[in-house]
Amino acid sequence: MQMMHLGVIILSILLITLITLDTLRNVSFLADSTYLRVQFWCCLFFIADVFVEMSFAPKKWKYLWHHTLFLLISIPYLNIIHHFNIPVDAHIQYMLRFVPMIRTAYVFTIVTGATASARWAKNMLITYMIVLIVAVYFCSLSFFVSENPVNPQVPDYWSSLLWSIMSLTTAGSSIHAVTMTGRVLGVLLSAMGLIFFPIFTVFLTDSYSNQMPSQSDTDDATSQTSPQSSASAPVSGNQSDNQAN
Repeated sequence: MQMMHLGVIILSILLITLITLDTLRNVSFLADSTYLRVQFWCCLFFIADVFVEMSFAPKKWKYLWHHTLFLLISIPYLNIIHHFNIPVDAHIQYMLRFVPMIRTAYVFTIVTGATASARWAKNMLITYMIVLIVAVYFCSLSFFVSENPVNPQVPDYWSSLLWSIMSLTTAGSSIHAVTMTGRVLGVLLSAMGLIFFPIFTVFLTDSYSNQMPSQSDTDDATSQTSPQSSASAPVSGNQSDNQAN
């Protein structure tokens, strides 16, 4: 089971690498047969992973029902669109490239949860950081694809990456989106920043307060040591009187 999960993560990294290379080289993924073949076999592996997990589940149909979403997002929609020549907007097709990554996020959550022990706080913090980094990365790629052909403020990918970071921090950017896709991405990044940064603050504060000893614990420790100190005092006095006699 762990080997299947590891395979899902490795194949997802391969897909992300291919998406990045095609985006930076301005290569259409529909014209790149290599990417379509790789995504097809990766999606088949993702589907096989669902059925392998179902074979080990005690209630197989219940497991399949609860994991129907992950089965649907593992379908190679781009290959179906390309094979049947279905007319779909190019921006929507680009977004569909990231749909299988949802399966990767779920598997990563399982792997992280399986290794969580006393270090659960550290694991959760790392998970939040990865979610933010992945969101900024994917949004920057999508923003670059949408804005670069029509927006002179986005001449290269790095300007798109800067826009994504500034949008996430809600600090604002001098780059303004001119396409509907870019505006939607800006709203999503700003909302994510408003949601996740307070979570970071609460999470770190709670972790710090749990590590600090409470005042009641300190008072209990003091009350336990005080009778011992008072009991030892008369003994010392009796010993000194015996020595004097």
